[in-house]
Amino acid sequence: MTDSSIKPSRRTLLQSTLALGGAAAAGGWLADFNTAVADHHGGKVSLKQGATVLLQGDSITDAGRNKRDTGPNSAGAFGRGYAFMIGSYLLASNPYKKLKVYNRGISGHKVPDLDARWQKDTVDLKPDVVSILIGVNDIWHKLNGRYQGTVETYEKGYAALLERTKKALPKATIVVCEPFVLRCGAVKDNWFPEMDHRRAAAARVAKGAGVLWVPFQSMFDEAIKHEKPEYWARDGVHPSMAGHALMAATWASVVLGE
Repeated sequence: MTDSSIKPSRRTLLQSTLALGGAAAAGGWLADFNTAVADHHGGKVSLKQGATVLLQGDSITDAGRNKRDTGPNSAGAFGRGYAFMIGSYLLASNPYKKLKVYNRGISGHKVPDLDARWQKDTVDLKPDVVSILIGVNDIWHKLNGRYQGTVETYEKGYAALLERTKKALPKATIVVCEPFVLRCGAVKDNWFPEMDHRRAAAARVAKGAGVLWVPFQSMFDEAIKHEKPEYWARDGVHPSMAGHALMAATWASVVLGE
């Protein structure tokens, strides 16, 4: 039996994932947005046999995962967010490739926290694709008086982390996901304009490193034209089921060109 004889189309699988995730209400605008995203940012990464895919970040990536479960491809190790949806989609659409997919997001983490655990939680896994979403805690913890990092330290630290990754994993595809917030819940006026400056810093880091860029803020800015911000992320930071599903779809558009 051949791979193609049983494998459904990736578009069908992705649409099913979105429906289960609660984003079916997004309608045609999401497909239109992601087509444009794929055309502009898309990498169309082809996963080789036995490839390892790693999702890294903070609580948005963590999404309540079981950190005692450290193996690949385990539902409990992925939490309930976009990382779970991406991992499920990759495994379902590539059943013969023996992929290994990991989630190593940890709630509360900032760029310095990633740097401190990067060898063990990234380099040692030898990923072929490493996706990073980091930045919201770098400002949130500062606003709460628990951190003193500036936009400049965020940008410098992030750039150094990517340079370190490229040296250690020269053949890996690196994906930088745009940090985002929605204006509701915990996100007040005092987040701005610094949050915008930090997003711009992340974009500069990605461009400077020549890596893939997933425009999550632009995606949510479009989403709130169709439903209120609280629908996508009640506290303005942590996505709802629908918000996570949008993220999974846009990630696939950039990384896989789908």
